[in-house]
Amino acid sequence: MTDGTTGASSPEAATAKAPAATRRRRPLPLGTTVRLLVLCIGTFVVLTPVFWMLLTSLKEGTDVFVNPPKWFFKPRWQNYKDVVTLVPFQRYFLNTATIVAGVMFGTMLSCSFAAYGFARLRAPGKNTIFLVLMATIMLPSTVTLVPTYIAFNNIGWINTFKPLILPAFFGSAFFIFLFRQFYLGIPRELEDAARIDGAGYLRIWWSIFLPLSRPVLATVTVFTFVAAYNDFFGPVIYLTDDTKWTVSVALSYFQGSPRIGPQMQLTMAATTLAAIPSVVLFLSAQRYFIKGISMSGVNR
Repeated sequence: MTDGTTGASSPEAATAKAPAATRRRRPLPLGTTVRLLVLCIGTFVVLTPVFWMLLTSLKEGTDVFVNPPKWFFKPRWQNYKDVVTLVPFQRYFLNTATIVAGVMFGTMLSCSFAAYGFARLRAPGKNTIFLVLMATIMLPSTVTLVPTYIAFNNIGWINTFKPLILPAFFGSAFFIFLFRQFYLGIPRELEDAARIDGAGYLRIWWSIFLPLSRPVLATVTVFTFVAAYNDFFGPVIYLTDDTKWTVSVALSYFQGSPRIGPQMQLTMAATTLAAIPSVVLFLSAQRYFIKGISMSGVNR
């Protein structure tokens, strides 16, 4: 807009036409600057082991334990090739993927179904049963290890993937809690409308609650994937054949194998390869993951 008498531009128009580089930005408040500085320092401290792992994975075996450490060197990409050739790493990844897929499917199916019952169905003593279920979170898994191992051994499941996969189909108290909290926030009008159309409880759970549960499903997926993928104790106990090892067990091969001996650079290269799936999954599901945690915490 221009002034009718002078033809000069208005102050608002002049400001809008001014180049962005010439505009003076307000300095950040002191509190915000301090918080950003603390976050940067904390991020550097947290990521230091990751940087060290990446650097070590590219070093020669003779340079790993040099003091002072070498920061500038020619990367040895052959370490990653050695990892996948010295041991059947592809087979270990396939074994791990089989176990993780079964655990994730069983966990999401059983926990979402049980949580729907606790959130929506009416039954005598429902709250007491839910309280007892939550109390099992305080029970360490090592307490039930011996009777569980004896039971699996008696039915012939040792050295198979069954003891690592099938328990997931019986639910997890923590994930049932997350699903239940999320389901309590879903309006009952959706259920009433579906029930008027003739839908039963199973159809309502499958067609309404599960499609609306993407945030909490992403949260449970990330938690379950990381727990099953990094599980070391279970495969060591139940898998006696090295052809059925998982990635977490195979990493120990580079630390004390009689054939290749302890080689830290190969251990770090194998660890880097093993960490890629978890990082990719978390970054791809980060938005839903954070949303699922926040919504499960505020709903009652």
